[in-house]
Amino acid sequence: MICRSSFSLFFIAVALTVAGCSDTGGQPAPPSNNQTPEKASQQGADNADKHDSEPTHDSENAAGREDHADEESPDRVHLTPAQRSRLDIKVGKAGSGSATAVVSAPATVAFDSDRVARIGPRLSAKVLKVTADLGARVEAGDTVAILDSVALGQSKAAYLTAAARYQTRLAAYQRNKKLADDKIISEATLLESRAKYSQARAEREAARGELKLYGMNEAAIDNIGSNNGAPLSRYPLTTPMAGVVQQRDLVPGQSVSANETPIHVVDNSRMWVIIEADEQSLPRLQTGLTVKLTVRPLPDQAFTGTVDWISAELDAQSRTVRVRATVDNPDGVLKTGMFGTARIQTESERQFALVPIDAVQSMGERDIVFVPGDESGAFHAVPVKLGDEGGGQVEIRQGLNANDAVVTHGSFDLASAMTAGGRSAAHSH
Repeated sequence: MICRSSFSLFFIAVALTVAGCSDTGGQPAPPSNNQTPEKASQQGADNADKHDSEPTHDSENAAGREDHADEESPDRVHLTPAQRSRLDIKVGKAGSGSATAVVSAPATVAFDSDRVARIGPRLSAKVLKVTADLGARVEAGDTVAILDSVALGQSKAAYLTAAARYQTRLAAYQRNKKLADDKIISEATLLESRAKYSQARAEREAARGELKLYGMNEAAIDNIGSNNGAPLSRYPLTTPMAGVVQQRDLVPGQSVSANETPIHVVDNSRMWVIIEADEQSLPRLQTGLTVKLTVRPLPDQAFTGTVDWISAELDAQSRTVRVRATVDNPDGVLKTGMFGTARIQTESERQFALVPIDAVQSMGERDIVFVPGDESGAFHAVPVKLGDEGGGQVEIRQGLNANDAVVTHGSFDLASAMTAGGRSAAHSH
C-alpha cells in the first residue's frame, strides 16, 4: 500500500489538533511569564493531589467525561462543521469485482467517424449565403448554405432542353403509331419516329443522371423550371445527417471547388474512446468488454461503454495496442481530444469489494478504511484485509462488502485527525 511519511502525518495531526482546539472553545491558560517550568510542574502536581483528595459529586461532569472519552476512541473521529469544510472528503460505494481483472490504460476521446459528415459541393460554386452557423443543430436534409454554380445552371438548362425534346418526340411517335395502324403512313416512317423518340428519352435520362451526380434528388429535378423564376444556377447545400455544425469554413462570396468540404456536421451523442493498452493485457482483452471512462475535466463522472475493436498491430515504440470503445454522450459533455483513463473490466469469477488504493490507510500494523457514522461529521475506522491491486483499485477480502459506503477520497486527512485526537487524549491524562 501507499505509505505516508511520519513527518507529514505528524504536522497534519498538529494542524488539525490546533484547528480542533480553536473550534471547541478556550483551553486552560499557560503559566505566567514570571513562573518557571519547575514551579508550574509542582503547582500542577499539587492541584492533582488536591483534586484526588476531593470527592466528585457532579453527575454532569462525569457524563461529560464519558462523552469525551467516546469522542476520542482510537477507531472513531468526529469532525466539527468547520473542520469538515476544510477537508476534501468524498464518500462513495465500494465496487465489486477483481482488481487483477481490470485493465487500466490512458485514453483519448474522439468523434465517432461514422457520425461525421463533411459537406461540400459536387461542382465549383460561389457562396451566396451561409444558413447554419457553428453550433447550430440541423436535421438530415436541412440547407446549410446557398451556392451559385454556373456549371449547374448549364446542366439544368440542358436537362430542360432534353426533357422538352423528349415530350415532342413522344407525342410524334404516339401519333405516327396510330397512323401506321390505319395504314396512312408507311412502316419505315413509324420506325424512324420510334428511333427519334428512343434517342430523346436516352438524352433526357442522361441529363437527369448528371444532375443526380451533383446531389439533386428526383423531386428537385422534377421541380426545375417551376421555382418561381429563381436562377437555374442556385444550389442549396444540404446535410445528409442530423447533428451539430462543428466546422464552418465558408463566407459569402467565397469560391468553393468540388474537392472541398468546408462544413462538418457531427452527431456527438456517441463518441469513440481510443485506449492505449499495454501488451501484457492482450490475453485478457476481447470485444464486448465493459469500459469505464473518466476524464480529467470531469473527475466525478464515469462514462460506460463497450470495446468494439482491438488493433492487430502493436506500436513498436510504446509496446501498446490500440483498443477502441464506444460510449454514449447524451448530454454532449464529452469533447473530442479529452484525455482520461479507461478501465476495462475483463472476465473474472472472483468478486470482492473494490476501493481506490488511496482509500486505505496503514495505522501501525493495521490497514483501515473509513466509513461514515450515524452522526454528521462522524467516521469510523474499519480494519480490513487486503487482496490484489490493479487499475488503481485494491481488493478488500475482509472488513467491507461491495456497495458499502466508504470514504473514497480524504482518508489520509481523517487518519491525521484521528491521530490528533488520540494524542490530545493521551496528553490530557
